[in-house]
Amino acid sequence: MFDPNLDLQIAVIVPCRNEAASISAVVRDFRAALPSATVFVYDNNSDDETAKIAREAGAVVRSETLPGKGNVVRRMFADIDADIYVLVDGDDTYDAASAGKLVGKLESDILDMVSAVRVSVDDESYRPGHRLGNFVLTGIVALIFGSRSSDMLSGYRIFSRRFAKSFPALTQGFEIETELTVHALELRMPIAEIETPYRSRPSGSESNLSTIRDGFRILRVILSLTKTERPLYFFGLFFAILAASAITLSWPLFITFLETGLVPRFPTAILSTGLMLLAFLSLGCGVILDTVTRGRQEMKRLHYLAIPRHRRGDRE
Repeated sequence: MFDPNLDLQIAVIVPCRNEAASISAVVRDFRAALPSATVFVYDNNSDDETAKIAREAGAVVRSETLPGKGNVVRRMFADIDADIYVLVDGDDTYDAASAGKLVGKLESDILDMVSAVRVSVDDESYRPGHRLGNFVLTGIVALIFGSRSSDMLSGYRIFSRRFAKSFPALTQGFEIETELTVHALELRMPIAEIETPYRSRPSGSESNLSTIRDGFRILRVILSLTKTERPLYFFGLFFAILAASAITLSWPLFITFLETGLVPRFPTAILSTGLMLLAFLSLGCGVILDTVTRGRQEMKRLHYLAIPRHRRGDRE
């Protein structure tokens, strides 16, 4: 558990849009769970009284007009200077009572991110479509970037200061959780997971998440991050596909040439030659970009290490 006597500034950051039915409980519960923390609610163009209710509940309320959770998280990390950041959704589905345990894990093990793995407490809290999508997308990220996360799309996470201040936050919407995970995996940060209860949204509260639409957006971000962070893997896949196609088309021609000394179906021969040239061009791009990416990762790592873990330097 977290030691409340430690002189650390904790910021509970809550991005939300149209969460009037739940935001009061979120603010109240996290103020009770982390009495020394400041709760920041960032209103993202709400059409209801989310901001007013959050302010009355004791939160510091600010606004971000650019739509999308990713834009809000970017603004939060930029504006707020704290030692520990507790990121949680404003829908009252996550367990505030677990915050002390999560923060304690971050500090005791000197970690940069602790994710809350969702454990359903009722049948309605974790819809089958969301569960399947999370399983598939988490598996894809594990295959490409490493298997260190079992709930990649969890919206309840604890971050160190150096994570928050080194995170570029390039995505705009619900893809932000994917980017947070990949950022930690790419810089090989020390991270952990703890299972926490996950419950249904309160009555009168509607989700802003679209399973299919946001699922495709997340998949698109995974592909984009693969191209950016794993260019040899990305372009190597194209090399394999193009080279296999070229060999498949040219093999019958090669057999005929060995038997007769002639090259039939000249257009097919030209096509297979073009495909093989494209294959090696793709492989060359992957090799060159991989070298550039390694240099960029080294610079990101050095920037990350240059940021003190706490505002007044390390205190471990």
